[in-house]
Amino acid sequence: MEEEASPPGLGCSKPHLEKLTLGITRILESSPGVTEVTIIEKPPAERHMISSWEQKNNCVMPEDVKNFYLMTNGFHMTWSVKLDEHIIPLGSMAINSISKLTQLTQSSMYSLPNAPTLADLEDDIHEASDDQPEKPHFDSRSVIFELDSCNGSGKVCLVYKSGKPALAEDTEIWFLDRALYWHFLTDTFTAYYRLLITHLGLPQWQYAFTSYGISPQAKPTGSEGRSKRGCF
Repeated sequence: MEEEASPPGLGCSKPHLEKLTLGITRILESSPGVTEVTIIEKPPAERHMISSWEQKNNCVMPEDVKNFYLMTNGFHMTWSVKLDEHIIPLGSMAINSISKLTQLTQSSMYSLPNAPTLADLEDDIHEASDDQPEKPHFDSRSVIFELDSCNGSGKVCLVYKSGKPALAEDTEIWFLDRALYWHFLTDTFTAYYRLLITHLGLPQWQYAFTSYGISPQAKPTGSEGRSKRGCF
């Protein structure tokens, strides 16, 4: 079954899509200035695809992640705003398909011949504190899979905290910024998915969970800001 874009305005006419988007489609479509709310429909994953992923990676997939993939093999929803006569893409919500739920490795992080190794960055990783769990490790102590490339602004990752063989109960969701610093997001995939929908896929929204926050360039300004604020 091929992926198919659900035309703007038709997202909430399909009950399974409304369930998948937690009803946010109708909110966006009824918001002033918002246009081209689009969901790329993806068929459900088959159970053997999940089993194959688990065997290949020596990791047990968390139940909420399994249930998500059994509903849809990945997720991609976008929306735009109309400013004067111009349509500007703005929101993008995405979860990789199973085939793209790949482990982060040295080769996937760097392409420069003299680049530092991920192990070189371990000195910058602080241990757990009272208000912050222990950060993931780039070596064999953690197993890290990419859920979303965040359009190049970082990576949202499914992190197994105990290495392989990896157990489902040892997972957390973390954000890896472009400087390769880790920021905790949620304990579970379900909680992260709700965050993703709640923030409407606005550019760089994950940086709200960092100490330095969202960059000024990504914040609403001027007429564009007024249009964005009209969505909420």
